[in-house]
Amino acid sequence: MATTSLPGGTWTLGDLTVTRFGYGAMQLAGPWVMGPPADHEGALAVLREAVALGITHIDTADAYGPRVTNELIKEALHPYQASLHIATKVGATRDAQGGWPPARDPESLRRAVHENLETLGLDTLDLVNLRLGNSEGPVAESVETAFEMLADLQKQGLIRHLGVSNATAEQVREAQAIAPIVCVQNMYNLAYRADDELIDSLAAQGVAYVPFFPLGGFSPLQSSALSAVAERLGATPMSVALAWLLQRSPNILLIPGTSSVAHLRENVAGAGLALSADDLAALDEIGR
Repeated sequence: MATTSLPGGTWTLGDLTVTRFGYGAMQLAGPWVMGPPADHEGALAVLREAVALGITHIDTADAYGPRVTNELIKEALHPYQASLHIATKVGATRDAQGGWPPARDPESLRRAVHENLETLGLDTLDLVNLRLGNSEGPVAESVETAFEMLADLQKQGLIRHLGVSNATAEQVREAQAIAPIVCVQNMYNLAYRADDELIDSLAAQGVAYVPFFPLGGFSPLQSSALSAVAERLGATPMSVALAWLLQRSPNILLIPGTSSVAHLRENVAGAGLALSADDLAALDEIGR
């Protein structure tokens, strides 16, 4: 059960209530998200601390490791608390060079869903995001065949809710025409705000937006501006960036990752930072 009141409160993904402050498990795998962690027991401790802090939304993917983060989650937390909800992703695999080749044909998606069920020790996956595009970002292409496959697996009872990741606004609309989605997971932060309009549209629809790379893509000038606000507040840049995201829109859910218990606690405390109107105005200029 929750021992801490987490910043941002909660959000409802379909019929699932989750904390807006979640945890992304990607960093628990080895370097380049390949292989096991250097500190196995430390990785388990981070996951257990996340739940002890009251976090009820953990983001993962069977491609992380591969299989590593899912197996760590199962080892650390299974049997899962009823309040804990695990979101996973399908649509990409790993190659020997550490790349992320797409795997969005129907058979690959079916196999990925069953592999996630196995490695997480579940009969039904709470949320499956279809990963689109590539490592460079979204790519304009149809999602029909892939999303219809996931919608079929949902009808079979293997998936509770669906979402899309690394998607364009048009792909979001195309997916929604096939089956309801409860979230969109894209790159977004103070410096990279291509999805501003999409976030507002999703908020009006009651659909969550889950940003990744909260400090990714900053120029030195933008980093300096963020650091200046952080210094004035006596906080870290990451704390300010997370707090800004929570205050940007009520449908934004955070999944910052870390392999350190201390850093996890720091992120939770930092995301609760109160930003003044002047702070928000200064930060708003970074992405303009």
